[in-house]
Amino acid sequence: MPLRQLGAGAWYRYEPSWLSPEASRELQRALTEEVPWEQRPIRMFGREILQPRLIGWAGALPYRYSGQTLPPRAGPDVLRRLLERVVDEVGVAFNHILLNRYRDGRDHMGRHADDEPELGREPVIAAVSLGAKRRFRLEKKGSRTKRTQPLADGSLLVMGGTMQHRWYHAVLKETGCTAERINVTFRLLRGPPGTRQQPQRQ
Repeated sequence: MPLRQLGAGAWYRYEPSWLSPEASRELQRALTEEVPWEQRPIRMFGREILQPRLIGWAGALPYRYSGQTLPPRAGPDVLRRLLERVVDEVGVAFNHILLNRYRDGRDHMGRHADDEPELGREPVIAAVSLGAKRRFRLEKKGSRTKRTQPLADGSLLVMGGTMQHRWYHAVLKETGCTAERINVTFRLLRGPPGTRQQPQRQ
């Protein structure tokens, strides 16, 4: 996958056809049927709102974001097999999976960065997209600089370096989109919520 440098150590890689159309379609069907989907409240700007999408997750450690904590949960075998393939591709021992299910173009993801302390100083995060193509917006912190990366069915996106500390990302609303999309994201949690990576000895 070609490396796309965004400056100051931030980068991402994008492979538009990481899965074949047949494999992507079968994986989306299996996850739709086997993942226990939920619509949970999150805290935004001091108030609770329902997330504008459905979520699922799997991992041996709890994960906390936006004022909610996801407890440890086992995932279906189809998710375990996908995890093994992503770990082999990216070379990171991911141990937590968060799934977002966008039922149509009204479901979206607001601007944010995955910068929780338990992810470490320069986390690598991978995401597999299944279903409808959606626009992935990158916004540089403290700047008007923006980039849009369409995420295709069966694609793999990997973010790393200083990406989470220097850039926000979001999935934009698309009123003309009537098809579903599942985004499967992979993280390496270094401990329970609040865990901070220890500085390396010189």
